[in-house]
Order: sequence, then C-alpha cells, then structure tokens
Amino acid sequence: MLELLAPAGSMEAVVAAVQNGADAVYLGYGDFNARRNAKNFTQEEAAAAVSYCHLRGCKVYLTLNTLLTDRELPGAAQVAAHASDIGVDAVLVQDLGVARMLRQTVPALPIHASTQMTVHSLDGVKLCADLGMSRVVLSRELSREQISYICQNSPIEIEIFGHGALCMCYSGQCFFSSVIGGRSGNRGLCAQPCRMKYGWGSRADEYPLSLKDMSLAGHLKEVEKMGVKCIKLEGRMKRPEYVAIVTGVYSRAIREGREPTGEELTALEQAFSRQGFTDGYFLGNKGPDMFGVRQEEKEPRELFAQARASYENGEHRKEPVHFYALLQPDRPAQVAVQDREGRIARVEGPSPEQARNVPLTREKVEGQLQRTGGTPFFCEKATVRVEEGLSLPLSVLNGLRRQALEELTRQRTALPQRPKEPFHPGVRYPNPKQPPVFTLSVRTAQQLSPELLGRRPALVYLPVQEALQEPQALQRCKSAGVEAAVLLPRICSDSEAKELESALAALREQGVEQALAGTLDGAYRAMRLGFRVRSDFGIGVFNSQSLKELRRMGFEGATASFELKLPQIRDLSKALPLEAVVYGRLPLMITENCIIHNHSGQHTCHGLNQLTDRRGERFPVVKAWGCRNEILNSKKLFLADKWADWQRAGLWAGRLMFTTETPPECVQVLDRYLNRSSYQPNEYTRGLYYRDVE
Repeated sequence: MLELLAPAGSMEAVVAAVQNGADAVYLGYGDFNARRNAKNFTQEEAAAAVSYCHLRGCKVYLTLNTLLTDRELPGAAQVAAHASDIGVDAVLVQDLGVARMLRQTVPALPIHASTQMTVHSLDGVKLCADLGMSRVVLSRELSREQISYICQNSPIEIEIFGHGALCMCYSGQCFFSSVIGGRSGNRGLCAQPCRMKYGWGSRADEYPLSLKDMSLAGHLKEVEKMGVKCIKLEGRMKRPEYVAIVTGVYSRAIREGREPTGEELTALEQAFSRQGFTDGYFLGNKGPDMFGVRQEEKEPRELFAQARASYENGEHRKEPVHFYALLQPDRPAQVAVQDREGRIARVEGPSPEQARNVPLTREKVEGQLQRTGGTPFFCEKATVRVEEGLSLPLSVLNGLRRQALEELTRQRTALPQRPKEPFHPGVRYPNPKQPPVFTLSVRTAQQLSPELLGRRPALVYLPVQEALQEPQALQRCKSAGVEAAVLLPRICSDSEAKELESALAALREQGVEQALAGTLDGAYRAMRLGFRVRSDFGIGVFNSQSLKELRRMGFEGATASFELKLPQIRDLSKALPLEAVVYGRLPLMITENCIIHNHSGQHTCHGLNQLTDRRGERFPVVKAWGCRNEILNSKKLFLADKWADWQRAGLWAGRLMFTTETPPECVQVLDRYLNRSSYQPNEYTRGLYYRDVE
C-alpha cells in the first residue's frame, strides 16, 4: 500500500498525524534541517516522538536536508548518532558531504535523497542508488508520465510530494532568498520571495512567482498503481489542526482505495489554500492557472475543533494484534499476543482450578482478551483453547492481557542496536600555491569573440545547444588554443534526455571532452557518455566532505557554492581543483513554468524580459533548456578590485559568468580582472562572499 508521510513541526503535530493515519512522519531537530523556523524538537522530544510513533506502527524520518559547513558537520554527526540510537527509520539529506558523513558514522541508518537534491530524472535516481541511498524524493515539477517512467526503472524507492506548498524554483536550486535577503533556502531559512509582488514594467503589481498549493487528491489510485512507494504531505510550518485534517483525508482515501470525496476536498481547501489547488505539474498543464495567493479568510473554527478532537480525545490509532490463550489443568495459564510484523509477547499466570459453579468458556476468554480499550491495540483475532471444567478469575485474565500488551509495547519501542563510529574528517588536502586562473561561462556563442579568446582563459563553458548550433565557436576556441567544455542544462527530464544525449554525443565527436554539471542527473548522464565532469554551483559544495565525495565519484573539479564566505572557501580541504564564481549576474531561480509566456502569451525569451520588485530592482529573465526560465540577479557580482581577497581562497580558478553582456562588454570585464582596464559596472554587489548567510 502507498505509504503516507506527514509533516511534524512539533510533538502536537506528531500526535495529530499519527492519530489520523500517517504511515510515517518527518521531523527535524537541531539547526540542520530545511525548516529551521518550525518549532522542531529537542533530543528528548525526538526520542519520545519515535517511541510514540513506533508503538503505533508509524515510521519516523529525520530531516538533515541542508547544506552544512565543515564546522557544523561534527554537530550533525552527533545528531545522526542520536537519531540512530533512538530508532529513527531514515535520514533525508541534500548535502553530499552529509551523506558521506552518515555512511561513515551510522552505516546502518537508511538515507533518503531529499527533494533539495533536485533529482528529476532516472539518471539522478541511479546515481543516488550508487551513493547508497534507499529512496529518492523527486522534484515536484515532474509529470505523471515522467514519474511513472522513473518508477518502472528505478532500482530504489520513489517518493513524491502529494499536497502542500509549491516553490517556484526547483528545490535545491533557489538562491533568491539568500542573495537578496541573506536567508538561504538551502540552509533552512527561506524568506519566500516568490510570494512577493513583481511586475514587468515600473510597478510591482502582480504575483508571477506565487504558485497555488499542489494537491494530488483525485490521483491517489493512479500514483499507487504507477509504483510510487510514498506520497508526502508538506507542512512542517503549519499548525497541528492542518496536519490532522490533511493527513486524515489522504489516509482514509488511500486505505479505502478511493479518491477524496467532495466534502473532504472542501475540508482541504478550508484548512489552507492559495485560491484553490493545482495539479498542473502532474498533468503536464503548466501556465497561469497554476498561480494564486493566500487570501485572508475567517478561521474554520468548527473544522479545526473537529481536527483537535481527532488527536486530543483518546486513542484513535489502533494496531491490530492476534491473541492466543491456552488454559489447561495443573499448568500455568498462558497468554500470547502477536502483531502483524511477527513480534510475539508471551506471559504466564496461575494454573486454572476446577470450576465449582460456572466453568470458563472459550467465548468468555476471547471477550476478556478483546478488551484493549485505552491502549493503541485492538484484537483482530483470538485463538483460544480452554479445556472443560476450569475456572480462573477474570481479573487474572485481564492482568495477563495487560502484561502481554506491555511486553509487546516494549518490543515495539525497543531501541535498535546499530553500529556507530566517530566522525573523522580524514586527510586534509592543501590549497594550491599558484594564483588562480580564469574560466568563462557564456550564454551565447557570439560572446566568445576572437578578442575574448585572445586573452587565453583556462577554460570556457558553452551551453550545449549553442555549442551544437554554432560549431564555429568551438573552432574559434581551438584556433585560440583555449579548451571548450559543454555547459549542461541544470534541468533535463527523461523525455528530453534523448535530444540532449544526441547533442552531447555529437560534441564528443567534435573533440569536446569536459562538461560542467549543475545537478547529479546531468553529471551521471555526461559521465556515461565519456565526459570528464566538473560540478557547478547547483550541486552545492559547502564543505570538504562534499569535495571528497565528488572526487570519489570521479569528478574532475568542482565549483564552490556562492553562499559561502571567502574565508570558508579558503578553509575547504581541496580534494579537487575548485573554482568560484567571481563575476556575473548570479542565477536566483530556475523555473519549470515559463513566466514570460504566462505574462505575454508569447515566447519572447530572446528579448529583454525583466521582473521588477517593489523596490524597483530589475531582474533579467532568460531562457533555459526546454521551455524554462532562469531569473538572474539585478546586480552583477563584481570582485575585480578584491583580487587579493579571493586569490587567497585556494582556488584553481575564478569564473566570470557572462549572461546579458554584449561581446565587447565580456572583453572589458575580463580585461578588468586581468588588471588591463578600469572597467566597473554601474551597479554591483559583492554577493555573499563577505556577509553571513543564515
């Protein structure tokens, strides 16, 4: 049966989820999870939550799904060790370094790939399987056909989101909140800039980035049939009443093999919505109908009161058990109880006596065993053998029943005996002594002018379509003695993979040997085709363990996350040649919805498209692979005058990221970084290299 996974931002929410039928809950504690603003749990509360859940047949997954620094990894290792000790069933991760740490310190604790890993194709799933993960939470943007294809071919379990808030950007690829406001979604503190107003002119008067909440109510039987293991409800920041309502609706529908009723759909909308719900991604119907905003409405007091009653008034979650009883003369009375997982608890009591008046009957013993009120169990079957003419006080039978259930409770909440090892960061790789070289990434082949290539950058990254459609650009690189590498699309679904792989194969024949991959999906695909692969910023190198993991996986080099400060980059153990973006419009979002088409009804991706925020900042919107958009920062990152700072960071290269620049501007910028000119943008930012990111 389809597993239902519910959110738990507090102990009250745990109880709400479990009492309303959740098969598993996910929760966080400490500072290492993607909802740091939720109430979360202390270690003691987490242990109590696991015990509470396991007794009632519910699993618990711990979220460790943020990017962590080297200084934070030892603390995360302690959290993971505690989680393993108290019986947490799996840990969700985003950070490759965290996954590496978990394999070292708690090797028996299952690892799930968080949606923050941006796994959106079968290639990404296969790479996660190679990393030892037992489940992948797919990106929320996938269609039913894409999910089905992955499920049919996946070597590990697949989990999808079924209900709750939708991010505008692919999870794990959003930098809007951190670059603009210093609060990182990759660090669990997203400020939700997508819920703000923006416009296409001088006024911010629309909500082009605010998606409705998703809901797959109405598709549950299809989701189960296609092979999805688990459907997930979003909402760790929501109140327990919301958790109770949504969990209850989905749980009843799944267990009864149906879709939610009209009344249940109304309850979902009353609990929380943004002008209704959307299943647009699942159905492949993208567009303006998917967007909506939260409107102030009167709290549904009666609905919330019913929800509270579902988890505050008694035990509504009952686990089925099978009782056994054997009553024979001159032998201790025996009672046993067995749960569906095969655990058996046996107890013995006084020997029955010969009956003086009314002897015990099988029906009477069964009746006493079935009296499990006040416990989280119910007797679904009783097998009783009572020899004739015996008597035993009912109080003794009741006591044996209680003892048996207490022993079964102990077994169900017993702590696992899992191996643990201390966290060892391992060997430290020194920073290179030579000064960093320059790499360039461009959006168009025209930006790779002979003048630019004449400055002899160490490596240029050219988007795959540009490299294929403009072969003269590759020839210009070859003539200038500059190696060209292919810049892979961060997002490429399985339905688009054939086109991409054909292009990559053609580029390999033309002598292109290196590729820059912004997600694990793209990296796996390029490695299969024989490319030497470097990781881009989208893979999120935040600590030394990530670099070591990428090296183990066969990467050629890596790019530091631009959410790190320069001293943090300097202190990374350089297991691989490391580059950092030191110039350009930082990409803030990559979106499955084409907001340009949503606005104008036309695909004017090659023109000047800019979103304006309420402060008048203008953010260029450019075309990405497929009908997708990238939203770029309003200001350019500029560090040419900070050369002394970033050259001490131990980098192999500083990357100049050219997006909206003309070919002459590209030359001007490179000359400034080569100390040949005094060029400086009119408006610029230092990015996050000099300020802390929460």
